[in-house]
Amino acid sequence: VFSKTLKSDDNSPTIIGGNLVKEVRAITASEGKDIWLFGGAELISALLNAGLIDEMQLAVHPIILGGGKRLFGGLPGRIKLRTIDCIKYNSGLVQIFYECG
Repeated sequence: VFSKTLKSDDNSPTIIGGNLVKEVRAITASEGKDIWLFGGAELISALLNAGLIDEMQLAVHPIILGGGKRLFGGLPGRIKLRTIDCIKYNSGLVQIFYECG
């Protein structure tokens, strides 16, 4: 769990609150399966800047809010994406799958 406020104890999952890029690099260097990350704008931007995201799934809802936090703030430039798949749901939501880099 990535959190700036939660503290780890014996009964909780692993809490990562420090250098998340360093921690994710350590996780990806270890043996095991892929990481599935569900996170907010700050977490996504930090990992995109570090080149640590291979694939992204974005859900586009049919609502225009007119304001709010940018999803991809703080990026130094363009990041090329390749569309892998796209699913349209009856609700109007569109889920787009991208390969990064």
